[in-house]
Amino acid sequence: MKKHPNEVDFVAEALPAFISEAEEQLEMLEQLLLELEDAPEDASLLNALFRCAHTIKGSAGIFGLDRVVAFTHHVETLLSRLREGLVGLTPELSTLLLRCNDQILVLIAQAKGAQQDDEAQQASRAELVAQLQAASGTQPAATAAEALLAAHEPGPAAAGRRWHISAAFGADTFRNGMDPLTVLSYVQDLGEVPRVVCDLQAIPPLDRLDPESCHLTFEFGLVSDASQQQIEGAFSFVRDDCRLHVLPPAASPAAFADLIDAMPDIPRLGEILVAAGAITHAQLRQGLRAQTAAAEQGLNTPLGQVLSDTVGVAPAVVDAALKKQQRSQRVRDSGAVTAADDQRFIRVQANRLDDVINLLGELVIAGAGAALLAKQTKQRKLVEANAQISRLIEEIRNGTLQLRMVPIGETFSRFRRVVRDTAGELNKDVALALEGGETELDKSVVERIADPLMHLVRNALDHGLETPEQRLAAGKPAQGRLRLSARHEAGSIVIGIQDDGRGIQRQKVLQRAWDRGLVEPGVVPDDEAILRLIFEPGFSTAERVTNLSGRGVGMDVVRSNIEALRGSVTLSSTEGKGSSIEIRLPLTLAIIDGFLIGVGASKFIFPLDAVVEVIANRARPEQLDGRGRGVVELRGQVLPVVSLRALYALEGDEPARGSVVVLQAGSRRYGVLVDALLGQHQTVIKPLGRMFRSLRGMSGSSILGNGEVALIFDVHSLCQMAAEPSGHPQDRSRITQSEGLAS
Repeated sequence: MKKHPNEVDFVAEALPAFISEAEEQLEMLEQLLLELEDAPEDASLLNALFRCAHTIKGSAGIFGLDRVVAFTHHVETLLSRLREGLVGLTPELSTLLLRCNDQILVLIAQAKGAQQDDEAQQASRAELVAQLQAASGTQPAATAAEALLAAHEPGPAAAGRRWHISAAFGADTFRNGMDPLTVLSYVQDLGEVPRVVCDLQAIPPLDRLDPESCHLTFEFGLVSDASQQQIEGAFSFVRDDCRLHVLPPAASPAAFADLIDAMPDIPRLGEILVAAGAITHAQLRQGLRAQTAAAEQGLNTPLGQVLSDTVGVAPAVVDAALKKQQRSQRVRDSGAVTAADDQRFIRVQANRLDDVINLLGELVIAGAGAALLAKQTKQRKLVEANAQISRLIEEIRNGTLQLRMVPIGETFSRFRRVVRDTAGELNKDVALALEGGETELDKSVVERIADPLMHLVRNALDHGLETPEQRLAAGKPAQGRLRLSARHEAGSIVIGIQDDGRGIQRQKVLQRAWDRGLVEPGVVPDDEAILRLIFEPGFSTAERVTNLSGRGVGMDVVRSNIEALRGSVTLSSTEGKGSSIEIRLPLTLAIIDGFLIGVGASKFIFPLDAVVEVIANRARPEQLDGRGRGVVELRGQVLPVVSLRALYALEGDEPARGSVVVLQAGSRRYGVLVDALLGQHQTVIKPLGRMFRSLRGMSGSSILGNGEVALIFDVHSLCQMAAEPSGHPQDRSRITQSEGLAS
């Protein structure tokens, strides 16, 4: 049937949102499968897995993605049998479900036009379907289209067995592409439905009614010879979005009591019993007449007792209905109402948020310029007004930047699958530990750190960790350990990758460096310098090239990518015990609190989180080496210091007295000699131009309120420069470039 133009427009507009949500659901499904391997009996994980698959199938049905619906239906069937305990989870079954998850991702990519469905994909999908059917022990299932057609086929003739069915459809039923009336139509084909009652109490007032939410709850009887499994099967497509109770003929009082407890709030006792199917309307009227007759004789007999005496309602059923009535009364007395969850989420395209951040940066610069002009006018009221505007801008800045902060745990979770598959490929037994997943980081940083982390994790699995046989021979447990961690430290985030493997063989690294001419033959650098050789372009100690390593194109790219994020990477290792890599990154790439200083005519900015304290107006150290390095005494301890004027060969007259800004770089603390302290400054980070990207010690630039450019220091890189041996070669051309940019 041809679609209406408006319907086509809706599908085109809504499809990207579905694809984004489906990809999130598939990522969650993968993580749940990996968690389930560690806890195969966890029912909550199985239920969450089933919900993910069900949501994907239902949403795909709305957009007519039949291939997604058909394939996911087989996955859902197997997950349902897992959930019911009919099939046990094995490593092979887990691998099959992970492969199916990958196949659904392929189908989603085809839906957005990123891939084509070729014969190879169709063959792979058919093989997976056969394996799913074999694993679940089912015959080839009907497609969704066949199920819908079957809903209109004549059902079996009605018989004398009367079932009672209660179906409360969830709020997301419509959003998942399901129609409750279609389900009821299918149920009617199973037999005769004498009466259907819709619970009006479950429908909110019109002013609070969400037209996209489902509020339908049906109570009805079904006269049929169908089995309970057949009746429940009619609700299979909506089972995850429906609270279903099927009471067989001659159900026990306990079954009726459970149904009453699960029903929505109904004010009157008789209505509760009728809705539950414990009595009919005629029996209720009979009971009410008997109660009225008793009242005329002066007897105050409760309706529940009357119904027990006249129509034989079990006392346990009456007690359950009375408790339900009392709970409903308490809710009404307290004024409580059923409302939607207040914590609602809005999907916003990332580029729109980036545009807001960019405009905010311009607002910060404009605000700084206005504040500077206000100070120059020396008008008190104008200065106070600008100070208030600056405070508001800072609050807006903090709130807006918080919108882009996301937990890094989402990125960490992706490596469960990587470790599982790579360790299996290498015949290694590896346990992955994740720590600090709640640590938040700017979304743009998270997206760009995923690839470097991927390489480091695969590198640790390939080079670092040994096989079980090698570990046992070395006196270690057969299972290796790999740990991913994250923590906040001095305004940065520190990501760690640690393993308990063989460690880095320094002699092997040094020999490869001699062979490639990176180090003069016979020269033995210190341990730290040897480890830094691993980050040289093209360097590799692998004996052979594999699909994981050996080409020498990894670690230098890792370092380049991290440094492009204004970060740093350090490596430590102990032979035979393992290696540890630490990546230090800024929390955000947009706007930071900075501390503005002056050296001669140049202006520089330190990240405020790295500033420990400031020692103002003190005499300069007398003993400085050729690179401007020396020491000062600070509360009885020696503090290493470096002069920016000497380090970067800045021009201008040097004052007799200056100041020392004490900075924290990881576990190290050092001082920087400056001429002037210009105070705190909201800093909009601008990337350095191509000519200045390789400038050592700098991470970016910022525009001041008066239009001047100030360079932003990378305190960790500056610390390394200050600690380098005196004979280390310096690139004076780069330093000269900094003079023209900073002045």
